Amino acid sequence: MIPIKEIFLFATATLILAITPGPNMIYLISRSLSQGRKAGMVSLLGVLCGFLFHIIMVSYGLTAVFFAIPMAYDLVKYIGAGYLIYLAFAAVGSKGENIFNQDKKLQQDNWIKLFNMGFFTNVLNPKMAIFYISFFPQFIKPEYGSILAQSFELGLTQIMISFMVNFIIILSAARMSGWFSKNPLWVKVQKFFMASVLTGLALKMAFSKAK
Repeated sequence: MIPIKEIFLFATATLILAITPGPNMIYLISRSLSQGRKAGMVSLLGVLCGFLFHIIMVSYGLTAVFFAIPMAYDLVKYIGAGYLIYLAFAAVGSKGENIFNQDKKLQQDNWIKLFNMGFFTNVLNPKMAIFYISFFPQFIKPEYGSILAQSFELGLTQIMISFMVNFIIILSAARMSGWFSKNPLWVKVQKFFMASVLTGLALKMAFSKAK
């Protein structure tokens, strides 16, 4: 099992990333504004199932690779650190246009389509799999026990935090959209804050050692 302090650090990083405006937040706010909270919740369920799909794939993949190639841990660690640094620069370099424009109206879709859109948007996004592969290994250590169990432990933690954050976002979609529209500077501050977190995680990953 992963030590409590490592889980706490992972949960904190996940929380910071979850509250940073991104595609999922924009999609859920848009759906909640255009079709109501129930539509937002159905969309969220699809998004979370998409997360679960990637977590299962990455968990079994990491387990197989780490057992087959002993040096794979270090390889994945350094590749992951590099990718997190890339995400940090991408966050800072992205344009700060108004992404919470309430004037944009979405098509009215049924619940099955809403679920599928949330699900397949995540499943068909290779960046999600790369992110998990980059993010998980810095908290997974062979000396903590089963790599598969550790991966699922992190994955379930991430899903619970994402659910709680996005649930609140759906309930307060109109207020959040209006607030972000009136305070574009806050979006920029969050981008720099997220970049700092990602850079710190990358450094932690690069200098961590498996016992």
